[in-house]
Amino acid sequence: VPGEMKEVVLWSPEEVTSWLTDNAVPEYCEPLRSFTGRDLINLTEEDFKKSPLSRVSSDSGQRLLNMIEGLKMAHHMEAHKNGHANGHVRAGDAARQNGFGAALKLNGVPNGFKKEMIKIPMPEPERSQYPMEWGKTFLAFIYALCCFVFTTVTISVVHERVPPKEVQPPLPDAFFDRFDRVQWAFSICEINGMILVGLWFVQWLLLKYKSIISRRFFCIVGTLYLYRCITMYVTTLPVPGMHFKCSPKLFGDWESHLRRIMKLIAGGGLSITGSHNMCGDYLYSGHTVILTLTYLFIKEYSPRRLWWYHWLCWALSMVGMFCILLAHDHYTVDVVVAYYITTRLFWWYHTMANQQVLKEASQTNLLARVWWYKAFQYFEKNVQGIVPRSYHWPLRCPALARGRQVKYSRLVSDT
Repeated sequence: VPGEMKEVVLWSPEEVTSWLTDNAVPEYCEPLRSFTGRDLINLTEEDFKKSPLSRVSSDSGQRLLNMIEGLKMAHHMEAHKNGHANGHVRAGDAARQNGFGAALKLNGVPNGFKKEMIKIPMPEPERSQYPMEWGKTFLAFIYALCCFVFTTVTISVVHERVPPKEVQPPLPDAFFDRFDRVQWAFSICEINGMILVGLWFVQWLLLKYKSIISRRFFCIVGTLYLYRCITMYVTTLPVPGMHFKCSPKLFGDWESHLRRIMKLIAGGGLSITGSHNMCGDYLYSGHTVILTLTYLFIKEYSPRRLWWYHWLCWALSMVGMFCILLAHDHYTVDVVVAYYITTRLFWWYHTMANQQVLKEASQTNLLARVWWYKAFQYFEKNVQGIVPRSYHWPLRCPALARGRQVKYSRLVSDT
């Protein structure tokens, strides 16, 4: 194998996996985990028609095959097997071949071995692998907003059904039996939640593919609050502690209901803002949903090397959930169920989004039976592969933007 091409052929499976990840095709890492460099460059279209490559490829492997051809071309241009450098004959080699030795003079004509720089405009691909599709993101935002509003309406309705604490005392709870109530603990929970939301918002602003990722966030958080409406309504639990001071019942005064709902929405559903003094919204905990979901998105879409950042956000989330229980503002089952549903929905959605085969309904794809599968297909059908953890400045300099409109391929000879 000539020249630099040996480097590719001698790649280890770990180097192949690293190359796949760096070139934004990590979906092939698992099926090609044992491939060496030689195996990689010998891939053909027939290989993508068979398992396991056929299960993860949405374009019959054309994108990866084109990248492999580009890899071959790059190394071919660096050191051609017939002694040419970048497509131009090396002066020393040509002199020896023609018998002129060192007396050869470069004449500057096309065959005169002149060192050249060639500018080749490279147009951007017509269709991005990760299209932004802000219209779909707006629909996902409307869905999440409607679910949040519906949640506040449900809370107001359920509040009317909560039995007085003097009639129905709090249910037994193992955590409450072991830990006395700490009055300020719930404020710590809400402060941690606001910190996590703030960190996630800053991180979102710096993401390159923020439209796709925010669309996923809105879909998941909206569905979680929709589920919460159902669980709150079907089973009304008594207050978790005698310290609760629930606002008076309205007994069908819908105008007062509306004012109470608007106050809750304006305050973000937080007790720290004084907007939430209703009871009954226990199963399951909305605070736990936000604490868990923001941490999951922060960790999923931030570089793996920022382990300290992940641990910090995990600690904020865990302390927040512990403070919910320490304040006796939710039963333990409320927090456990909220954590379970949030993590499972997040993992299911992202597993389906990262595997092309799961975006198509089939008899073997049981995940296609979830009620939100059609919406999932609509939002994710044009996203090809795993979304890279890429960042950029949200405000670009115009001069830099103009400079990036033309790409160059530089051919440099050794003469």
